[in-house]
Amino acid sequence: MKPFAILISTLFLATPALAEIDIRQVDTPGGFHAWLVEEPSIPFIALEIRFQGGTSLDAPDKIGATNLMVGLLEEGAGEYDANGFAEAAESLATDFDYDSGRDSVSVSARFLTENRDAAVALLRESLIDPTFDEESIERVRQQVLSGIRSDLKDPDSIASDAFNTMVFGDHPYAFPSEGTEETVTALTRDDIVAAWKGAMAKDRVYIAATGDISPEELSALIDSLLGDLPATGAPMPADKDVSTTAGTTVIPFETPQSVALFGQKGLKRDDPDFFAAYVMNTIFGEGGFEARLMHEVREKRGLTYGVYSYLLPMDHAELYLGRVASANDRVAEAIDVIRAEWAKLAENGVTQQELDDAKTYLTGAYPLRFDGNGPIARILVGMQMDGLTPDYVTSRNAKIEAVTLEDVKRVAARLLKPDELRFVVVGQPEGIEDTPPVQ
Repeated sequence: MKPFAILISTLFLATPALAEIDIRQVDTPGGFHAWLVEEPSIPFIALEIRFQGGTSLDAPDKIGATNLMVGLLEEGAGEYDANGFAEAAESLATDFDYDSGRDSVSVSARFLTENRDAAVALLRESLIDPTFDEESIERVRQQVLSGIRSDLKDPDSIASDAFNTMVFGDHPYAFPSEGTEETVTALTRDDIVAAWKGAMAKDRVYIAATGDISPEELSALIDSLLGDLPATGAPMPADKDVSTTAGTTVIPFETPQSVALFGQKGLKRDDPDFFAAYVMNTIFGEGGFEARLMHEVREKRGLTYGVYSYLLPMDHAELYLGRVASANDRVAEAIDVIRAEWAKLAENGVTQQELDDAKTYLTGAYPLRFDGNGPIARILVGMQMDGLTPDYVTSRNAKIEAVTLEDVKRVAARLLKPDELRFVVVGQPEGIEDTPPVQ
């Protein structure tokens, strides 16, 4: 690891105790709003910026434009070419990270207090004045295409794409975020510039910072950094009401082990039952070796190395998903067990011991998430995007503790629908009938 990276990594881990985290709201003259946890004892700042929208903003014939655009943000900006930008960041002991997801474009920056102004000026170049030169476009395009071709041979990617296509139809969530070989190959520089203007605008930005910076300094930094962005971006996608039917979709693929993705409609993040569902899922499929699915599918029957489930509340749709992999001659049994456990939980709920254990795990693990200035800033910006208030940091565990046995039983009966549980299996499964979804 390079010396500056070691320094950044060391400072990145420095953090106040959870009980001492004081979130301040900063409103700038330019009209931006940010959350700040000030920590002046260490000369280091973590800045997190999120633009709501992400790859779901891509038009059907421009799929992959936002992903390709984000990959180019540090490949030349202002007076710098790709190498010059990287060298400038390294000379400042500064780390920038750019990423795209279905619902957001994320920008992460970590820099020393003494280099703050120069680091922010460099970051500004990448956000406000990216060059998008043809040489860089072609280089990054080939990297993206290589990843797409690799995904075509990956059972997990095949299953995910098939499930999304089945569930979302013509909604943008149905399309792979990276695009397809055809759409990415056809993207022009004008398409990339349009994606940049559509995704990175003032009307959809969320900001959080942690470290050695005052509210006044952060306010000035934000206005300087983001003030020249477009006022408005591309229209957001419509919401999608998810609907599934029970059964199994089989996608033949030559492999000794089948991968199965399963799921149905989930819950919105602001649903009154979300915390009960969150606790329920910890018991059912996301609690590691203590979870029911792991116990029944792996420990008791040895059908898999791993099985899990998770809630996925997105901006415009919500799913409850899971994944299992098993030998072709045993995956049918694994699926039967998962279906049985799905129905059992829906009918009977959980035990008091399971509930108590899940609460202990969830409340004990929560403070460990705040293990550095960077993670704190990421949590804060995520809270904003979820519509939470600053006091959530201290009230969250109380919400977990408030979940009762009756709450879990109610949400299990409401959420888990055996007649809507759909499996997509990629492999050469034995003893599984392909049953097309009911239209």
